[in-house]
Amino acid sequence: MLRNVYVPEIYNGSNSNGNWELSMIEALQGIGVFLADGAIYDRAISLFRNRVPAFVYLESDGALPRTKPGDGRDTRDEIIGYWQGQSTFVTGLTQETCRDFTHTGYGISAISHVLETSRIQGIDLYPEFGERLRHALGFQARWERNLEPVPSWLCKGTLHRGLGPITEVGYNAMSNRLGYAMGNTQALTESRRPAGSNNLFVAWETLTHASNPA
Repeated sequence: MLRNVYVPEIYNGSNSNGNWELSMIEALQGIGVFLADGAIYDRAISLFRNRVPAFVYLESDGALPRTKPGDGRDTRDEIIGYWQGQSTFVTGLTQETCRDFTHTGYGISAISHVLETSRIQGIDLYPEFGERLRHALGFQARWERNLEPVPSWLCKGTLHRGLGPITEVGYNAMSNRLGYAMGNTQALTESRRPAGSNNLFVAWETLTHASNPA
């Protein structure tokens, strides 16, 4: 079932919003582990390396966010349109931040799960992608906490919150294990414990990851 039905549906990823492909990548990686199929696993990591930099912006990316190779979005207007009309780019912003935090959370969750699974499988991808995960969590957590007015440059001053219970895995990895200070992510995470399920991709991660540096 996994090899013959699911893999063909997700093997080539998606050019839709980033959470789609990131969720596909997480599934493909898990299938590769379950089937002990190195080719499927490697395909997932190849897709991951292209998609994560196109989902989470860092200042070091330049004036515009990176694009996924071959996605056909080459101009400034096309990139801004794909980023939900957002034209000011700051570290930690995601491709779906201005859509809503719920779908943004799906993407961040998938990133954290792929990184953790890779670590368990013996390949540490945190040096390559940990900064994007850390800043994505921090940026979304800051605005999810709703402690300050939303500036006009961010999503035209309107945010659709609802990040979901998706912070435990990334917060545990980046703060508890790797030692980064993550004030907003910590405050949001601790205020919502015990984290439950979003009925889709996340379930009971306070139980599995909270304060568990190993």
